Amino acid sequence: MATLKLTIFKAKVLKDGRHKIRVAVCHHQETSYIVTQFVIDNISQFKNGQVVKRADSALMNMKLRTMLNEYQKRLDTINNVDLYSCTQLKDMIARGAIKHEADTFAKVCDDYIEELCKNGRIKYANMLSDTKRYFGEFAKGDVGLADITPDFIELFSSYINRKNWSDATKGIVLRNVRTIINKAIKRRLVSYAINPFISCKIPRPPVRDVSLSVETLRKILHSEPDSRYMQISRDIFALSFYLGGINMIDLVNIKFDNEYVVSFSREKVKGRTASNNEIKLHINDAARVILSRWVDKRTMKLNFGYNFGYENFRRHISRGVVKLAKNLGITNRVMFYSARKTFAQFASELGIPDSVINYCLGHSDQNRGVIRYYTKVRERQAEIAINRVIDYVENPEKYKEFLEMKADIMMMKM
Repeated sequence: MATLKLTIFKAKVLKDGRHKIRVAVCHHQETSYIVTQFVIDNISQFKNGQVVKRADSALMNMKLRTMLNEYQKRLDTINNVDLYSCTQLKDMIARGAIKHEADTFAKVCDDYIEELCKNGRIKYANMLSDTKRYFGEFAKGDVGLADITPDFIELFSSYINRKNWSDATKGIVLRNVRTIINKAIKRRLVSYAINPFISCKIPRPPVRDVSLSVETLRKILHSEPDSRYMQISRDIFALSFYLGGINMIDLVNIKFDNEYVVSFSREKVKGRTASNNEIKLHINDAARVILSRWVDKRTMKLNFGYNFGYENFRRHISRGVVKLAKNLGITNRVMFYSARKTFAQFASELGIPDSVINYCLGHSDQNRGVIRYYTKVRERQAEIAINRVIDYVENPEKYKEFLEMKADIMMMKM
């Protein structure tokens, strides 16, 4: 059981011979100390946890007792105390009990942005910077965490609703604000009797309908572009589809040092989960042909001869995919994300289990069960799934009867 008491640490004497009064946190047969602002002239002025032999001893003792009661109150609110080390417990008590002026929305936001930048998640860090600015514009400055109430969030929601933003942008901003508040709660910088987001409805963007028909996809995959730019755009689009809807940022970061298998962890979720969630996919023949054109033998990564940063490269290729579709006379909306969306759509239509599709896409599987941890089993399932989707695109007539039967069964269930 953790205990608190006022004490003097004799070894930590100040240069002028005085001593600071400390709060000793005793836990797991260890002791950590919280330094207070109270100072005595010598050890004789402190006895049995009380300040003595001073003109202001009564006032100091009253303030010390108030502070100790505050620390004890904070200690009593911590669940499962035995799970924490003595040092962790000391930090939690000190951080929660003292009212820091720095415990504001902007301060928590800045700390998280710094953490994201260290982990290389620059894009998300920039999004949070924008959210911090919008929140500050609304509040006309910074705001203390304790001052963020449900009414405050409702007013902020109304504020951004008046802006000419899409529902997607409004949802992103509100979710980012909620993330910062949840970070503050998790770090015990603030506690709320009622969560500020209890009555806030965060708009959800409409699902982007950018999946393609078999005919449209075949037209792109089988196209023969007359420029290097169009060929690169087509090949990256095709690689995304042939490798289970892989995202562009993962494609450009992967080392293709194995001719038959690719292993990677999605950049989007790195550092957000305890495990790496490594995905292993078989490299099929169609993907292998494309990789043979662009993999640098020295780095074993894709190299298209561009000297772009990732964001500029992403925009360059995205525009190329749109231009390629236009050149082919395709009137449907086509974007790079269409490769991922179309793979998932076709896999679902072919009756491939959602858990296998999630594995290919790198999504978390909420109902994953034991099989999720048998990587070789899931890897083999993913290989079968990807090959079946590719075969469906190349030979759609083989699956016509199956899809019609599946549609009939769905109708009977309605």
